Amino acid sequence: MLYLRQYKKEDAAVIISWCRDEMTFRRWTFNRYDKYPITEADMNRKYFDCNGDCAEADNFYPMTACDEHGIAGHFIMRYIDGSQKKLRLGFVIVDDTKRGCGYGKRMIRLAMDYAFRIAGAELLTIGVFDNNKPAYNCYKAAGFRDVQLKQQEVYEVSGEEWKVLELAIKREDYFYLPQD
Repeated sequence: MLYLRQYKKEDAAVIISWCRDEMTFRRWTFNRYDKYPITEADMNRKYFDCNGDCAEADNFYPMTACDEHGIAGHFIMRYIDGSQKKLRLGFVIVDDTKRGCGYGKRMIRLAMDYAFRIAGAELLTIGVFDNNKPAYNCYKAAGFRDVQLKQQEVYEVSGEEWKVLELAIKREDYFYLPQD
């Protein structure tokens, strides 16, 4: 059974070990780190301030997904509006030995449940690079829908242009999703 808990600093070693190559790492981090590979300290500096508190205490929620064997996945949520009604998922990653086994969809559904039932969000959004079809398909299977933006977000990664596909789900749509 998969469950969520707050991210702990000691989770970093396991999570960064799933990025066995730079492409996987860049897909996970959206180029938010200057170098590859990163260390546990790099990840924790991104998430926590010098006092050990969450970097943006009322706006930033790093979560770890666990099963009976330990850490199975990770993501962050952050508010993207002042009214705290819109949450954005990011840094989504699943243990590379468990990919393709339904863990991603289950973890995303747990994130949705947290966003809508606990955090009281009305909208949950996520972006995914267009060259990451497995993640895109996972988000769609979990219930996210494509969003057409006026201008597509594009990043340069290793000399290539990576386009971001935007997805979202509304609170009312979440409650009508079939439960697996």
